[in-house]
Amino acid sequence: MPLGASRVQGFPGLFESYRYALWKDLVDGAFDFDFVGTNQDLWEYESYKNFCFDNEHEGRGGWTAAQINANIDAWLKSVGDVDIVLFSSPGGNDALNGADFSGIVENINAIIDKIQAHNPNITIIIEQLAPGKSSFMTDEYTLLFAQMKTVIAQIASIQTTTTSMVIAADMATGFTDDLLADDIHYNKAGAEFIAARYYNKLVPLLN
Repeated sequence: MPLGASRVQGFPGLFESYRYALWKDLVDGAFDFDFVGTNQDLWEYESYKNFCFDNEHEGRGGWTAAQINANIDAWLKSVGDVDIVLFSSPGGNDALNGADFSGIVENINAIIDKIQAHNPNITIIIEQLAPGKSSFMTDEYTLLFAQMKTVIAQIASIQTTTTSMVIAADMATGFTDDLLADDIHYNKAGAEFIAARYYNKLVPLLN
């Protein structure tokens, strides 16, 4: 289940989601997988190797961790079986909207709690989010994103149980301005960068 906001949903022609690039990577790897979610794209993607893009997800542009927290139970109940969640840019929109840091962390932890309650054996890959464009990243944003990177690693460690792994995926290191379509969203190269980071985390799990 790809979970998050606009970086998950994408808007082809303006900015890209990593999902299409990751889907192609997984097809190339000959893995048996199924993207799930209650949301589907309204636009078409090109087929690849005679496969049609699996466009189900839980990405909603502009949504905050608080909004995701309020809806995650219903989404999980509707979808049913979920083995892996790809938790994208947690708290990103909250931070951009000036939300309280402790509240952001509280909502991220609550989302993970609800996912693990749905399936105690689930694996969650949670992003240490990629920054926005350098001209957009004020000192305040830069500090907050750095704090989030540290906290996400801590959350992954604390929330991992004997049956449910929570794995931090570093999307920030090596991420540069030329991977962005605008101040915060991925272009094609950016989407491929993020997809590759996810793929590297998924391969040992899927094998």
